[in-house]
Amino acid sequence: MKIGLKIATEAFGPKEVVRQAQAAERAGFDFVELSDHYHPWLESQGHSAFTWSMLGAMAQSTDTIGLVTGVTCPSFRYHPAIIAQAAATVALLSDNRFTLGVGSGERLSEHIVGTGFPGVHERQRVFREALEIIKLLWQGGYQNYDGRYLKLEDARVFDLPSEPILMPVASGGGDASRIAAEIGDGLFATEPKANIVSAYEKAGGTGPRYAEVPLAWAQDEETAAQAVLETTRWALTGWKVMSELPNPVNFEAASATVRLEDIKGQFACGPDAAKHIANAQQFVDAGYDHLVLMNAGPYPDGFMDFFSSELDSQIRALTPSS
Repeated sequence: MKIGLKIATEAFGPKEVVRQAQAAERAGFDFVELSDHYHPWLESQGHSAFTWSMLGAMAQSTDTIGLVTGVTCPSFRYHPAIIAQAAATVALLSDNRFTLGVGSGERLSEHIVGTGFPGVHERQRVFREALEIIKLLWQGGYQNYDGRYLKLEDARVFDLPSEPILMPVASGGGDASRIAAEIGDGLFATEPKANIVSAYEKAGGTGPRYAEVPLAWAQDEETAAQAVLETTRWALTGWKVMSELPNPVNFEAASATVRLEDIKGQFACGPDAAKHIANAQQFVDAGYDHLVLMNAGPYPDGFMDFFSSELDSQIRALTPSS
C-alpha cells in the first residue's frame, strides 16, 4: 500500500503548494499528487498556477517523496510532444521520482485554446493518439506520427531519464480502463468502484491502481464539512458534469444546491480517525493499492500531523474485506 497526498493547486498559491509538498515528505507520505488545470473549479478557490513549474521546484526542494500529476490532459491544451518533454525533464530533476498521471481532460481547462472540446468518444480517440505519441518519444531518437487527430514531425526528446516513466491513466469506466491497460502503466480513479479495476485487469492491466479518497480534517465535523461546502462542493456534481462545464461560474451554479448533509455523505469529515479509515477501506475493497488522501479541510498542516499520528499506520494495514 502506498499513500499519497492530493495538494489542491486550485486552493493555494504556488509557493504554498511547494511548501506543502515539503511538509508531506516530512509527514511520511509516499507521494504528492497535483492536478494540472488552467482554471480553478470555483472562484472561491482563487488559484491555479502552472503545475509544471511547481513540479520543478518540488523536484529540487524534496529528496524522497514521489511526484505525480493527477492528472494531466496531453491532448488539447498541450500537444503530447510537450508533455513527453516536460515529464522527462521532471523525472531527471527528481532523480526518477516522477509519475505522469494522464486523463482525457475537462472542458474547464482545455477549451481555453479555442480549438474545441469534442464529445467523450472522440476525446478518448484523441487521447489514445496522444499517449501513443508520448510513448514513441520516450523510446528516444527522432520520431514521426501521422494520426487521425494528431501529428508529430521529426521530434526528439534529447534529455530522457535512465528509468522508464510510469504513465497511469484516469478512468471512470470500461473504455478508459482498456486504454489504461493497453497503453498506460497503471490506473487512476476517483470513485470506489470495483468494476473500473476489473475492466482494467480484464484488459491485461497489471500496474499500480491510484484512487482519490475524499476527506476533510478539522477539530470538529461541522468545521470540516463547511470547508468542503465552500471550496470543494464541485466534487459532488459527478464526472459527467465535471468534464463538461467550461468555467468556474458554471460550477458555482451546478453546485449551488449541495448541502452539508450531501458533503458528509461523500467526505469523511472531522477528527474521528475511524471515519477516515472506513472511507479508505471502500477503495481498498474495490482493488486500489495507491490511496491519495484528498483533504479538503481548512488546515493542511493540522491534517498532516493527524495523518502521521493516527492515519498512516492504520491505512497501510488495510486489506480487502472480502
